[in-house]
Amino acid sequence: MPASLVHLHTNNCSSIFAHPPMLIQTQINPTLKIPSFSRKPIQTHTLKDICLRGNLKEAFQSLPVSSNDHPDETYAPVLELCAQKKALSQGLQIHAHMIKSCSVSESVFLATKLVFMYGKCGSVRNAEKVFDQIGQRSIFTWNAMIGAYVSNGKPFEVLQTYKEMRVLGVPLDAYSFPSLLKASGLLKNLYLGAEIHGLAVKFGYDSTVCVVNSLVAMYAKCDDLFGARRLFGRIDQKDDVVSWNSIISAYSSNGRSMEALELFREMQKAGLDSNTYTAVACLQACGDYSFRKLGKEIHAAVLKSAQLLDAYVAGALVAMYVRCCKMSEAVRTFNKLEEKDKVTWNSVLTGFIQNGMCSEALHFFHDFQNAGEKPDQVTVISILVACGRMGYLLNGMELHAYAIKIGFDLDLQVGNTLIDMYAKCSCVNYMGYAFNRMPDKDLISWTTVIAGYAQNSYALKAFELFREVQLIDIDVDPMMIGSILLACSELACVSQVKEIHGYIMRRGLSDVVLQNMIVDVYGECGNIDYAVQTFESIQFKDVVSWTSMISAYVHNGLANEALELFHILNKTNIHPDSIALKSALSAASSLSALKYGKEIHGFIIRHNFSEGSIASSLVDMYSRCGMVENAHTIFKSIQSKDLVLWTSMINAYGMHGHGKVAIDLFNKMKENLTPDHVAFLSVLYACSHSGLTAEGRQFFEIMKYEYQLEPWPEHYACLVDLLGRANCLEEAFEFVKSMQMAPTAEIWCALLRACQVHSNQELGEIAVQKLLELGSTNPGHYVLVSNVFSAKGRCKDAEKIRSRMKERGLKKRPGCSWIEVGNGIHTFMARDKCHPECHHITKKLDQITEKLEKEGGYIAQTKFVLHNVEENEKVKMLYGHSERLAIAYGLLKTAEQTPIRVTKNLRVCGDCHTFCKLVSKLFGRELLVRDANRFHHFEDGVCSCGDFW
Repeated sequence: MPASLVHLHTNNCSSIFAHPPMLIQTQINPTLKIPSFSRKPIQTHTLKDICLRGNLKEAFQSLPVSSNDHPDETYAPVLELCAQKKALSQGLQIHAHMIKSCSVSESVFLATKLVFMYGKCGSVRNAEKVFDQIGQRSIFTWNAMIGAYVSNGKPFEVLQTYKEMRVLGVPLDAYSFPSLLKASGLLKNLYLGAEIHGLAVKFGYDSTVCVVNSLVAMYAKCDDLFGARRLFGRIDQKDDVVSWNSIISAYSSNGRSMEALELFREMQKAGLDSNTYTAVACLQACGDYSFRKLGKEIHAAVLKSAQLLDAYVAGALVAMYVRCCKMSEAVRTFNKLEEKDKVTWNSVLTGFIQNGMCSEALHFFHDFQNAGEKPDQVTVISILVACGRMGYLLNGMELHAYAIKIGFDLDLQVGNTLIDMYAKCSCVNYMGYAFNRMPDKDLISWTTVIAGYAQNSYALKAFELFREVQLIDIDVDPMMIGSILLACSELACVSQVKEIHGYIMRRGLSDVVLQNMIVDVYGECGNIDYAVQTFESIQFKDVVSWTSMISAYVHNGLANEALELFHILNKTNIHPDSIALKSALSAASSLSALKYGKEIHGFIIRHNFSEGSIASSLVDMYSRCGMVENAHTIFKSIQSKDLVLWTSMINAYGMHGHGKVAIDLFNKMKENLTPDHVAFLSVLYACSHSGLTAEGRQFFEIMKYEYQLEPWPEHYACLVDLLGRANCLEEAFEFVKSMQMAPTAEIWCALLRACQVHSNQELGEIAVQKLLELGSTNPGHYVLVSNVFSAKGRCKDAEKIRSRMKERGLKKRPGCSWIEVGNGIHTFMARDKCHPECHHITKKLDQITEKLEKEGGYIAQTKFVLHNVEENEKVKMLYGHSERLAIAYGLLKTAEQTPIRVTKNLRVCGDCHTFCKLVSKLFGRELLVRDANRFHHFEDGVCSCGDFW
């Protein structure tokens, strides 16, 4: 071979047509190095025989130096072999040799073969250039060009070429129609397909097998299965396997698996042998989990049939097992393949992602890399999804860098997946960068980035982008609206929710999912009336509808209404899910409604809800209902305890004053789990409720320095409260001053309460001043300051504080207590006269007070009444406290020796604490009183808090 041919430039194939002489001197690094065309040709086999055996290298070596005598016979078989092998580099070399040896343009036959070869090798541009240089084109040339467009996914170009053929009057033949019909199917253009069908009938090709098969496939792709089946039914002799494959594939690709498999059975009964395409179509139909058994049977038949496991069949098998959630079989099939193409690698990788096996997907990706494969867009998307779901930010960023290097990040789907990955990894800055870098954005891009901002508490940014979407006139979908509602929830802005609600109604976007979200968001924003109206307007309520409304009631402190709605839900045909059950348990917990809590527990047992979050809610419910033993029984019954469950149990012991037990449990938990902020907060509260000052200091240091957890304001407030209760006020004040963050109102409140208890006026004044400077919106803070002033006789200052509250629209929360008796929850306000049995309750309370005065030496401690009224009026106010009314009702309505459980929304005052101790002693009843801070177990005149609360 001439030396110049060795240097033929395969990558610059366009120069073949522009500068043929120069081209011969510019080839660099050909795929197959050909030392020279043999001067002594092999005589034993003809070139055509060698090509038929498929040996491309031998075919090259057998090419003669000059082919001027019979160029068609020389080059045609080699070009066909290049097309078969998709060997573009070798095809370019042959084309260059043809240019040097003979005039390609003189042979329409060879030019057509070149168009065909380039089309099969994916080089449409080169096929077009050859086609354009052909003067007298035959129908075969036109068919080759149309085929090149079709095989490379360019149906619009097929349509343009078809129009040109019609204008030029080129007659179509039987081989024209399959390509034209396939293009119609790709475009889903039934009108065009019907036109070509009419031409086939006109030219008499409608009974030709290949045309009929293409017509069936076209109608199927255009979603006209009736037309496809009608055409198939007209075939008299159904002895062509291709015809069966066409109709089976038609039903399979349209999701009609049952019909596809029935046709496969008919084909078998007709005695026809299936081939690779049959297997692929049937395996595609077995993608549903219910057909997994039949899929295995087809797999067995493929293996039994002595056929080599074709790459297409292997890919279909892997895809079938993936869709049937049988990843072990998919991997086993994949591992048996001798040659694995990228499509099959990606099928397994995508299967792991679809089946929630992200860790396995990442391991498989390492195998992918070790095999020398290069990731494509599908690979990158799959691994980004895995990184996002697992929160692997660094891996995701590494893949992002690779995508930028290759240019994949500009791909629409890759860009959308990058946004989602960064959103899931809470990396908002890089999420915004990935979004802004995208040259083209679709609805999914905007929806994903808005959801990312909303989910990561960037509500204002989410709203900003939502406004931008409206300005560029993109059709908003329900998913984007859902993200905006989530942003509304974070901002707790009712007016914004109403605006979005109106937008949904005007655009007709309202569906049950959005209606459920609106109920939820109105509840989060505290507008329970709108939540109820929206809930009642939902025509077909699902379990989420009921759960959203129950949660809204719970969130707004309407536990009675929540339990009532849960009771109504149980009368419907809808079964509560775990979230509804947790909401109902939360309602029972807030009311200390043990009977309701037990009923829900029974429902959980009967319906086998055994997940960890339910167990945590049960532990919390029993502990808040005063049954810490029951809570511990639930805790012990769970084999695999997560951090939330341990924290719930630690909190339960702390709430009931069992500080030492809570600490032991915390230390045991540390052996297997790493405590988080909430776990440390629970153990700190346990120390505070039990007066364990040294232990509390120690845990605070451990959290900060051993576990590197930066304390929250709640941790600081808890330690200040602990130090303050122990009368370590100076230490508490120094601790507050040493904080790295600005002290919150709760921290100053904790210090102020301690100063009030221990009569430290100097520090108390500082705490009052700091608290007022913060301008808190919590009415409890102003009430505390007002009470401090009143206790010191500073009535004018107390009145100023109350006036400030009124100016800011803040109201003191009235004292309220409730008790569970029989089948109901009975609620009492201070000096309540609304209860149906008010007269009997008042009479009973008078009897109790009289007995306490006579036998227990009880004297009302009027110092706990901070109102500026007469002494006898202060006594009446103490006697009318809500917890006393609840206790009196309990003594009136419950059997002797049974415990009385009362819940109060505020802290128990000192006088009521004394009252409860005496009642437990003189009436022989155990009292369990839960106030805003903790549980008090009164028994035989002693309280579990040790008078330290």
